[in-house]
Amino acid sequence: MRNFVSPLWERTGDLVKVCILMGSPRKTGNTNALRVPFQDELERLGHTVSTHWLYDLDIRPCRACRACQSNWDGMSCAISDDVPALAEEVLKSGLLVLATPIYSWYCTPPMKALLDRLVYGLNKYYGAEKGPSLWKDKQIAVLTTCGYRPEKGADLFAEGIRRYCKHSQLEYRGMLVERHLGYDIPFMDPEKEQRARAFAQKLVQR
Repeated sequence: MRNFVSPLWERTGDLVKVCILMGSPRKTGNTNALRVPFQDELERLGHTVSTHWLYDLDIRPCRACRACQSNWDGMSCAISDDVPALAEEVLKSGLLVLATPIYSWYCTPPMKALLDRLVYGLNKYYGAEKGPSLWKDKQIAVLTTCGYRPEKGADLFAEGIRRYCKHSQLEYRGMLVERHLGYDIPFMDPEKEQRARAFAQKLVQR
């Protein structure tokens, strides 16, 4: 068995480094409208937050080549795109937030492609010798919007992320899901903003 030292994520006292992966293609859309007060509340509490717009990045699908399994020091992917750099940001963060609208009962394509790449690249389970989860114990939460009732619109994604976290030895911290009632109806209101801020507070309280 090879020796392995888990990467340390950055934390100063009770403050956490938060990485938001934004899976919406619309920078003025509903998911971003929910993210703004959520991130603002985290920053108001003193936490460091970085947001990465996945549609602006080069994120290619996993090829299941298993090249990543030969190196336990990091992502070490054979594909040359933006995912290894994103993986480093993930590893340095204490809280990872998946922000995405729900399209056909799951997350958007770049979010799904990134999750596939990370589950291989950061879990060294698939080589000749079974290795560790590089991101073991990291906290993950979901910020999402959908058009159907949440229990019918976001339930499959929530269950998928629960299983993803269990498999990767991550700590699932829950989901905030808000429904949009129609294209001609304004999405944000004071109640949604309050819930976004309350969710942010919950995630950093231990």
